[in-house]
Amino acid sequence: MSLWSGLARLGWNLPSFPQLTFAHGGLIVNGFLGVLIPLERAVALRRQWMFLAPLLCGVGWIVWFFFPVGGKFLFLLGSMGMVAILSMMFKREPQLHTATMMAGGMSWVLGNLLWLMGRAIFEVVLFWIAFLVLTIGGERLELNRVLRLSKREQALFKGWIGLLVFAALLSILYLDWGARFSGISYLLLFGWFLQKDLAFRNLRHPQSLTRFISIALASGFLWLGIGGLFFVFVGKTVAGPFYDAALHSLFVGFVGSMIFGHAPIIFPALFGLTARFSKALYLPLALLHLSLILRMVGDITLRVELRQWGGLFNIVAALVYLGLTARLYLKGKS
Repeated sequence: MSLWSGLARLGWNLPSFPQLTFAHGGLIVNGFLGVLIPLERAVALRRQWMFLAPLLCGVGWIVWFFFPVGGKFLFLLGSMGMVAILSMMFKREPQLHTATMMAGGMSWVLGNLLWLMGRAIFEVVLFWIAFLVLTIGGERLELNRVLRLSKREQALFKGWIGLLVFAALLSILYLDWGARFSGISYLLLFGWFLQKDLAFRNLRHPQSLTRFISIALASGFLWLGIGGLFFVFVGKTVAGPFYDAALHSLFVGFVGSMIFGHAPIIFPALFGLTARFSKALYLPLALLHLSLILRMVGDITLRVELRQWGGLFNIVAALVYLGLTARLYLKGKS
């Protein structure tokens, strides 16, 4: 339904509920990613109480249709549950990567709190982006620990995530400056990961699955930099083509690529399966990027039809990826 509402926002003549279309971004962040991310941690840590966080977000997505304020309240509780999970992780392992994820979880809570208090989505979206960037950044830092970062490299990373958090907080009072400083932080983090993340070092890895994951993650980081450029030059965005370009370069390009890249590892872990891979997964990955480029061109040139078709094929890419992944595992069971 959230993807359907996204097509309606793009101007496709589809039956839709105006309220659902308006809250498209909030439902994607809380009703989908807000379930997936805490669920991944709950499965990994194997504590029953942790499953309450994704459950609250999932139920909140349903409740929102009938009682939006109630749905927002459950989203807030779910994000607070995520912070509780991250607090336990940080207590057990007080390291930079857990602190980064904790900052991401707290950004999610604050964004949801502001949304519940009546702030518009364009006023809180930088907190949701901070949640996703810091969560993914912390996870990548955790996986890159084998590189043994120097004190200088760690200090730079701390500075860039500190700027990201500061920019989101600044947006409460000065949205334009908050957006521009957020863009700078995305660019700096892209540059940091470009130099330090294993994804860029494994682009020619002989193992097929590792190479696919590296290509997906590296392309995602590239979209993080592109999103940063949009926010730096556009600043405050409320609606319109540049708003679409800035947000979806991050939500579709960066986050979508990270999901494509991590799914071959996450899905088997969630469902107790053996990791499987097929070169056919490159098809939806390529379609995701090509359709997003088409969407960006439509935004920049004010060609509505290009933006519409780009957005449509963004969704097709996600559905094809999901279908191929499901077929891969079902075929393995037969």
